[in-house]
Amino acid sequence: MEETRTYEYKPVDQLVYADDFMFGAVMSDPKICKGVLELLLQVKIDHIEYPELQKSINPFYTQKGVRLDVYVADSNRVFDVECQSYKAESIGKRARYYQSMLDIGSLARGASYSDLKESYVIFICLSDPFEAGIPVYTFERKCKESEEVNLGDETHHVMFNAAAYEQETNPEIKAFLAFVKNNKAESDLTREIATMVQTKKFEQSFINEYLAWSMHDKDVEMRGREAGRMEQALETARILKLSGIDPAIISQSTGLALEDISALR
Repeated sequence: MEETRTYEYKPVDQLVYADDFMFGAVMSDPKICKGVLELLLQVKIDHIEYPELQKSINPFYTQKGVRLDVYVADSNRVFDVECQSYKAESIGKRARYYQSMLDIGSLARGASYSDLKESYVIFICLSDPFEAGIPVYTFERKCKESEEVNLGDETHHVMFNAAAYEQETNPEIKAFLAFVKNNKAESDLTREIATMVQTKKFEQSFINEYLAWSMHDKDVEMRGREAGRMEQALETARILKLSGIDPAIISQSTGLALEDISALR
């Protein structure tokens, strides 16, 4: 379920709002988080119950959960907000999976389906996720045979394309998307965000957490690459073994131990 991407460590003083960790740290401020959501969705939010950085939701039926950038809620709605600084593969299916995790996280065992909260999965993308050149993509389920019939599941998937900020007609949303893309604050909200970004860079607790997070992500990527190399070596060894090549030669070629090669079937 994870996209493979090259690990890139940025020094703290080079971080911007659109960087994963900084985005989560800034959006952990209820006032800013509320302001961003109200601006992007053009709705009123009564309050922010809890911003949770990189909240992990682990479904009861599997060991694999999902890590959300910012997961917040008010009385009747839940919001997952993602800042996509790199070109994501299968963004639609990723949104679908995130949506299912939101539902599992909000529906207690034994509760009625009618108790599910209205939900929003929001992606703020630096590049165009669908290459259609429009600044906002909004998806809601409607009947194919009659667009007047709505499924009524109260789910909303909204993808913002910062690369097309110049096409946005709402001046405040345009200023926000331009800030995400170019890091230039030209509105009250973006100036507030920019101030928060600079403040975070001098907070020792933020610096320590960022370094720990960076090392963790780097370690995960390195383990993933090692696992990939091992699987490739095993597959090569299988092919060579089927071809009748001497195990000692296979070991020299793949770096695998002789006992690992002997165990291959």
